[in-house]
Amino acid sequence: MTTPFVSLSNLLADPPSLTDTPLLLIVAATLGLIVAGALLWARRRNRPKWIVLDGSNIMHWKDGTPQIQPLRQVIRHLESLGYAPGVVFDANAGYLIAGKYQHDSALGKRLKLPVDRVMVVPKGTPADPFILTAARDMQAPIVTNDRFRDWAQQFPEVQKPGLLIQGGYRAGQLWLKFD
Repeated sequence: MTTPFVSLSNLLADPPSLTDTPLLLIVAATLGLIVAGALLWARRRNRPKWIVLDGSNIMHWKDGTPQIQPLRQVIRHLESLGYAPGVVFDANAGYLIAGKYQHDSALGKRLKLPVDRVMVVPKGTPADPFILTAARDMQAPIVTNDRFRDWAQQFPEVQKPGLLIQGGYRAGQLWLKFD
């Protein structure tokens, strides 16, 4: 009885001839594609599902006053859905919630997020282009109630469904509208 499998010892004892070379190349190429596909699938599966939060917008969602609590709640909810949130703030965010300037690290601690997922933009600089650039670079949606109309020419993707996720509170309960 013959088997279609070739053992290593058989290959060493009776190496393939040149006439077997095309078949061996096809087998090797097929195995290579299978391995490459498996690696790509594993990498995509383990890649974070990024989402960008407009921190200065979200902190006003509850009662219209700036608070850190709505951000914490949005972050935890998104994490429970499998997202890896990153937050971008205007420079004055710390003043609004703590009465003093707060940098990335300080706000990251308040939000229980690593510092590399929190950004406070420089004073005098709007956060919007940073938010939109981060979302574009990471191919991520944005949680905000801002429509970014002033930036639509530079970032036409703001008009595409699914990029901007609105949210807020109704009867004290957080809601997010995913398209």
